[in-house]
Amino acid sequence: MRDRNKKKDKYIACTPNNKKFEIVNPLEPKVKIKGKKHDLKIVEDEKGFSYIVFKNKKYHVEILEKSQNKYIVMINGVWHSFSIETPISYKRRKTLSKNGSVSKVENVMAPMPGKVLDIMVEENSDIKEGEPILILEAMKMQNEIVANVNGRIKKINIKNNDSVIKDEVMIEIEKA
Repeated sequence: MRDRNKKKDKYIACTPNNKKFEIVNPLEPKVKIKGKKHDLKIVEDEKGFSYIVFKNKKYHVEILEKSQNKYIVMINGVWHSFSIETPISYKRRKTLSKNGSVSKVENVMAPMPGKVLDIMVEENSDIKEGEPILILEAMKMQNEIVANVNGRIKKINIKNNDSVIKDEVMIEIEKA
């Protein structure tokens, strides 16, 4: 018979560019990055603001949106999107993406409603993963949107000062 108190729940946090982080037992926060386990602390101050303490640094954190297993979180003023999955659902998703039809176009969608302040790329220009594409102002904060694939800018669907809604396709990147 297995002792329930010793159960180690495992989850995988996946970013849009397929970086993965293993989380073991969310009640005792630890994260596994490149095979090494790190302690996390989640604290709240007297005003009700939440913080993550990681490697002795304090990061202000706020969950902006949750939809099923997908999250958009603001950490120190920068938004991050990721999904939380069990190891089984993660393997299933990876298998389906390998066996399914693979699109040659990656859409850069607005993570939240906002205003386009600056577009840093032009159509037909090459882009590398992690390079900035545009600046989106949302909730009085400027968010740098970066490419999550290597490729070529196929189409820009927005202009400076345009207002965008959540999930609006702003830029199309043809994968390299």
